[in-house]
Amino acid sequence: MRPISLFAPAKLNLFLAVTGRRADGFHDLVSLVAPLDFGDTLELEPNEQYSLTCSDPTLAADDTNLVAKAAQAFAEATGRPRAGSWRLNKRVPVGAGLGGGSSDAVAALKALNEWRGRPLAPAKLHELAAGLGSDCPLFLHEGPVIIRGRGERVTPLEVEAAQRLRGRRVLIFKPDFPVPTAWAYGQFARDAFQDAGSSGRPRPYLSEADAEARLAAWLADTAAPAEALALNNFERVVFAKYLALPAMLAELRDEFGLAGRLSGSGSACFALIDDSTPVDAIAGHIRRGWGSSALVTTARLA
Repeated sequence: MRPISLFAPAKLNLFLAVTGRRADGFHDLVSLVAPLDFGDTLELEPNEQYSLTCSDPTLAADDTNLVAKAAQAFAEATGRPRAGSWRLNKRVPVGAGLGGGSSDAVAALKALNEWRGRPLAPAKLHELAAGLGSDCPLFLHEGPVIIRGRGERVTPLEVEAAQRLRGRRVLIFKPDFPVPTAWAYGQFARDAFQDAGSSGRPRPYLSEADAEARLAAWLADTAAPAEALALNNFERVVFAKYLALPAMLAELRDEFGLAGRLSGSGSACFALIDDSTPVDAIAGHIRRGWGSSALVTTARLA
């Protein structure tokens, strides 16, 4: 069989509400997520020996890598040894809130299922993906989706709503530091605990009813653009520690009228733009503030 090459798209959380902590330690959320035409590429050379290499030397290619975990999960589900020579070409940075690792894992599941003659039905692939990470199941779908629970409940957007998003141009920018996802969720829980014992402190969680109402209002208003979705209550938690993020967003708003947001738990930020947006000038401003190693790129919602 010839080598298999799959695109592993990054994602943006256009709307993200963390609504509470579950008894199992995970958090519940309501989020509208759109894949991008920007992402990684995963290549599989079918053979019975397993290996994994990565174009990013700072990213571990051992068994902690989500591609390796996906290959192991597939092997256990099918009763066949972990196999294949894998090459991961990374473009999506780690700790960005862009879902790069989760997307790589799902690309691995898809590639293995294709190579092995599709032994796993979509429901089983969904189960394996959910076991690998909360963000993983959404990447089994090609267009914008709404995710609920800890991310395992995925609903594709209706055609009309999806058309309001597809093709929109976005500017993505990230400083040269990650925001650990586990820390960000843990901070939600710590802030909520402190809130319980103090008056006047805003609770970081948004109620599920409020989140669903806001999302339903956007879905019902067929004239509402993607900009009207803007919500991410991770911002309150993350911006309190990583001050470079809100500082840059404020500068871009004041200098260029850019409405930037955080994606996921960050550290990547994004702004919806059009073809007249002075991208080069904005990129220069970002790199002067965050350094030349900052990621600045444009993409489109897929």
